[in-house]
Amino acid sequence: ACNAQKCIRAGGKHNDLEDVGLDTYHHTFFEMLGSWSFGDYFKKDAIAWARELLVDVYGLDSDRIYATYFEGSADDGLEPDLEARDLWIAAGFSPEKVLPGSKADNFWEMGDAGPCGPCTELHYDALGGRGDVGALVNADDPTVIEIWNLVFIQFNRDGRTGALSTLPAKHVDTGLGLERLVAILNAKPSNYDTDAFGFLFEATRELLPEGAAAYGGKLGAEDEAQNFRDTAYRAIADHVRCLCFALADGATISNEGRGYVLRRILRRAVRYGVSTLGAEPGFFAKLAPALAASPYGDAYPELRAELPKIVAALEDEETTFAKTLDRGMSYLDEALFALPKNGELAGDDAFFLYDSLGFPADLTALVARESGRTVDEAGFEAAMARQVQMSREDRAAKAAAARGVSAIALGAAETASLAEELAATVEVGVADAVPDDAVSASGLVKALFVVDDAGAMRRVDRHDFRDGPAGIVLDRTPFYAEAGGQAADVGSLDVGGASLEVRDVQSYAGYVVHTCVAETGVVVETGAPATAAVDADARRKCSINHSMTHALNWALKTRLGDGVAQRGSDNQPDRLRFDFSHGAALSLDDLEETERLVNGVIASSRPVQRKLVPLDEARGIPALRAVFGEAYPDPVRVVAVNLDGTVDDVLADPESDRWDGVSIELCGGTHAVDAGAAEAFVITQEAAVAKGVRRIEAVTGGAARDALAAGDELVEAAATLDAEDAGEDPAGVARRAKALRKRVDASTCGATVKPKLRLTIEGVQKKLAALEKAEAAKAAGAAGDAVLEAAAAAADAGKTALVTTVPPGVDGKAMAKLCTKVQKAHPALALLAVAPGGGKVGAFASVPDGHGVESAPAWLNAALAPLGGRGGGKPTFAQGSAKGDDVDAVIAAAEAFAAA
Repeated sequence: ACNAQKCIRAGGKHNDLEDVGLDTYHHTFFEMLGSWSFGDYFKKDAIAWARELLVDVYGLDSDRIYATYFEGSADDGLEPDLEARDLWIAAGFSPEKVLPGSKADNFWEMGDAGPCGPCTELHYDALGGRGDVGALVNADDPTVIEIWNLVFIQFNRDGRTGALSTLPAKHVDTGLGLERLVAILNAKPSNYDTDAFGFLFEATRELLPEGAAAYGGKLGAEDEAQNFRDTAYRAIADHVRCLCFALADGATISNEGRGYVLRRILRRAVRYGVSTLGAEPGFFAKLAPALAASPYGDAYPELRAELPKIVAALEDEETTFAKTLDRGMSYLDEALFALPKNGELAGDDAFFLYDSLGFPADLTALVARESGRTVDEAGFEAAMARQVQMSREDRAAKAAAARGVSAIALGAAETASLAEELAATVEVGVADAVPDDAVSASGLVKALFVVDDAGAMRRVDRHDFRDGPAGIVLDRTPFYAEAGGQAADVGSLDVGGASLEVRDVQSYAGYVVHTCVAETGVVVETGAPATAAVDADARRKCSINHSMTHALNWALKTRLGDGVAQRGSDNQPDRLRFDFSHGAALSLDDLEETERLVNGVIASSRPVQRKLVPLDEARGIPALRAVFGEAYPDPVRVVAVNLDGTVDDVLADPESDRWDGVSIELCGGTHAVDAGAAEAFVITQEAAVAKGVRRIEAVTGGAARDALAAGDELVEAAATLDAEDAGEDPAGVARRAKALRKRVDASTCGATVKPKLRLTIEGVQKKLAALEKAEAAKAAGAAGDAVLEAAAAAADAGKTALVTTVPPGVDGKAMAKLCTKVQKAHPALALLAVAPGGGKVGAFASVPDGHGVESAPAWLNAALAPLGGRGGGKPTFAQGSAKGDDVDAVIAAAEAFAAA
């Protein structure tokens, strides 16, 4: 097989992000030309055909091509791959151009576990005519670059022990970089000098201040002399390709996993644009239309179809990062300034930037490098490892507590071993027609797997369950293995009269593994007959929720439009969850209409239809909803919910608009016999999970009835509260409103009911606030009259300061106005008013300019000091409070201060 694939290489084991822009041949996004063999041809043909394509077809000079081969590894007990070396020489390469390479360069592993093997790389001398440049191979020289990697997959790495085992079949996986090949065929000095990037450089320049220099292709010290201007151009052009292609394919920017990798890429580009090139914030999103309008948009129409979503996601993320960049750069600049030249930023500082300020670690390293300093990467990784370990332990504990036991997971070595002697498990849980789905079956124990004390997976012929759980493979099972967003079945296996509890079910290469435990000492051997029984009630509920997920998908598309696309689902017996693409929160009307549409499907009580259909024929149904990027088998099961007819009717007339009101999807899961089995559907939550992705959680059946009942009860309680006369018992109404708000927040009632309940409660609280305001105004009026009368008497008596009391409830704004009135009426009089009530004493001080009393704050704090209170304000007006009720002490202290 051969293909061309879009690749992102910016995270995990193979990560080029930090190199992008600094050289001319690394990219976060690139196109890979691949060729594959699955147990067919191997090294001899792969090497011969690679040489034929490059030299005979593309016309490259074989004297400028160097091949590397695996030099062996004593740690893994692997000899040098002399077979590959000799095959290159036999293909016409001179021996001095076939070089040994280290394990790091010439042994391919995607991760710490799984299929792997030696590889042979082809490197091309872009300049030529300079003799033997073998010393520059794998030396990060831009003129001698790797263009093709041929991987010979023949081993499997055990992730628990690190040991290698030989695979039963040998495979080939090769990757040829399209951008690098294009540069060579067009005699360009680098990938960035091809038309794949030139238009993006120009589009970037157009967004820069007038007179900005164009891209000049400089590197290293030359580029450093111009503040890394060309590095910035390269990084921005690369990163906008990466982000646009990822977002067009349905990826989202978020704060975890792959979404965080995209966030790091975007922030790196934005920082280069704003800080290095002087672009205005928001520039990056404006590059997306240029990419879509280019030949890339011709080859990949999704760039144009998804352009509005791409631009919106980039704009949103840029706005968020503008704040992060200011905070992070401020902290980082200060930290770097405090270091000597060539100094090292502490790992804990780098981790604080990353963890608390959202500042990417690679950006910290980049800024530090540009300032002539470094980052303690070991210290950063140690801090990161501590947090990851704590997070991992927490997740593992929660998962183990929820499941009760860790699942037995098979790797490539185990499934390859099974394939040599066993047929795949026959799964009868999902039948041709929904009513025929099985919940019980008889079979034989074909294989047993356990994890030994060293953590290694072992296949055994006999297992005593007193020693722990085991994974059992049957020849035939009714259990549904977790897949397609549907939870695995649970239930039991009866083996030789002994009962085993099935805690988890997973499928590996067609072999269904039942992770089982037993509370008593049960011994199971391979070959033993077994009776499998699924928990029928849990299956029924899960199946209903799965069918209603399909109905929800259709309802959202009907309400919100074709822009809605499924981004994930999780169907459990007690609830369903559905993630979908949409740029904004659903309005109350949207939620109510979506809920109404699904309940209409339930009311129809139509049978759920299922049929096995050729994949091409299924894809020819315009009304079909499929998950983007999902690999479907051929033939595939077509599932229709709310169909008045059969799938055959749809296939006979696929273009008919009769199917617009039907949910038609490709699905291998279990389903309800008919839609009416759901009884009712209630949305319990709608929220964002990532940029442009929303999540709905909902319940059906008894849980939905409970949610409806809880909603009805709360609606009645809210109506009763709203009807109360708040003026008769304002404190009581306030307590009841607060209690009802807590009940609403904690309730399992529908998401369409809660907003209405909260509005009712807010209405009651507004009425209370209005009453309180009226009472305060009344109190302020009474206080004003009394204070003005007392102030007049004090002034008539020749006093220069007055300490008095005012009724509780007078706020600072009212007192400020009152003090202004007093000062206008009696300019030489200083006033301190004390307001007791509610277990505290409030105080307000007003001191005219040039008065003998020092200042309003000083007088206020002296008055409140006996109760440990404080306050503040301007020299002419201050306010504060203290806990307690000793008004006399406050008055005495105030009078003493004024008299001093």
